[in-house]
This record gives sequence, C-alpha cells and structure tokens, in this order.
Amino acid sequence: MQSLFQILMLIVDIAWFILIAHIVMSWLINFQVLNLRQHIVAQIWYGLNRLLEPVYSRIRAFLPDMGGLDLAPLVALVALYAIRIILINNAQAFY
Repeated sequence: MQSLFQILMLIVDIAWFILIAHIVMSWLINFQVLNLRQHIVAQIWYGLNRLLEPVYSRIRAFLPDMGGLDLAPLVALVALYAIRIILINNAQAFY
C-alpha cells in the first residue's frame, strides 16, 4: 500500500510541475521573452495547452467572468495542493 501512496504523490508532483511550467511559460510569452515563432517553444506551448485546456475549461465553467484575468491555473494549483495535503494527512491509511 505504501507503493500506492508514493505513486499518487508522484502523479500529483508531475501535475504540479506541468502546471507551474505552463504558468511560467505563459508569463514568458506574454512578456515577449519567449517567441512562439520558434519551433520548439511553439510545440511545448501547444502541447501544454492541449493537455491543460480540458482541466481549465471545467474550472472556468464555475468561475465568474473576471474580464481578462484567468484564475483557472490558480484554482488548479490550489486544488492540487489540497489533494497533496489530503494524501499526506491520510498517509497512515496506505500503510
């Protein structure tokens, strides 16, 4: 059962890394540090968007319209952190 706990924590950590990478990359693109005309940057960006857009769209369905401010990545990060806390607090159930 400890293996199951470690696998779940690994999945949460990978999802956390992907979300952070997407957020940082969006900032770098918006501040024109990264250019989407570069092939590798565009591939990574579109891949991350295709991966995360289904999650963001479900979150956006519940959030009120904030104009140009997108809070879906923040809500996703908070949700992942809450899942991590729940897993850690219930780790004894896996042993």
